[in-house]
Amino acid sequence: MIRNCPHCHTPLRLSDSQQAQLKKALAALAPGKQITIRCPNCKKAIRLGRNGPAETPAAATKAGGVRPPAPPDLDWLKTGRFQGEEKVEDVPMALVLFADSPAREKIREAMESVGYQVMTVETADEAMERMRFVNFACVVFHSSMEGSLDNSAFHRYMRQMAMERRRYIFYILIGQKFHTLYDLEALATSANLVVAEGDLQYFDIILRKAIPAYEELFGPILEELGAQGKR
Repeated sequence: MIRNCPHCHTPLRLSDSQQAQLKKALAALAPGKQITIRCPNCKKAIRLGRNGPAETPAAATKAGGVRPPAPPDLDWLKTGRFQGEEKVEDVPMALVLFADSPAREKIREAMESVGYQVMTVETADEAMERMRFVNFACVVFHSSMEGSLDNSAFHRYMRQMAMERRRYIFYILIGQKFHTLYDLEALATSANLVVAEGDLQYFDIILRKAIPAYEELFGPILEELGAQGKR
C-alpha cells in the first residue's frame, strides 16, 4: 500500500476506510490497468497499478527513455455508444484496397452506412490507377496486402503524395498489429486512422467516432485553404 506521495514525498495519511476502498479497487484492476488518486498536499496525480505506484514521467526520463501514451480504452465499442447517431452527411467516394473476403464486405457495409460510395480493388496497381481519375475522400488499405507495410508500393504512394491532394483524403490502415483509434500509431504510419483487424465488427461505430473528430480538427483548416484558393 502506498504511504507517501511519489512527487512531494508527503505522507498521504489515508483513513482505514480509504485504505480499504483503495485496496479493493486495486484488487479489481485488470492487468496493465491503473487508477489515479490525487495528493492532498501537492495536488499532483498519483497513478497506481496492482503492484504499487506506476512509474512517473520523471522517473521514466531518468531511466533513459520516454514512455508513449497507452492505446485508448475501447470498452465503449461493445456498448455501441455511437450506434444511434446520425450518419455522416455529404461524404463522397471511398476506395477500399482489400482482398475479397467477408471482412471486406463488412468494411463496405460499414462505409456505406455512414454515407460513402465504395469502390473496391484488390491490387495496388489498380488502386493507384483509380486514384489518377477519381478524387477519393477516403482510402482504406489492409497493411499486409503487399507483405510488409514498409515495402508496400501503395503505402509509399500515399506517403509521397503531394500535400495539396493528400490533406483531403482520410487514410485508414487496417491490420492485425494495430491498436484501434490509437492516434500516435496513425501518426507514425502516416495515416489518419488505424484499426485492428479484430475490431472490424465494430467498423461502423469506429467511423462514426473518427470521421466527426477528423472533420472537427481539419475542417476549419481546409475551409480556410479553400477560401484562399489553395487546394
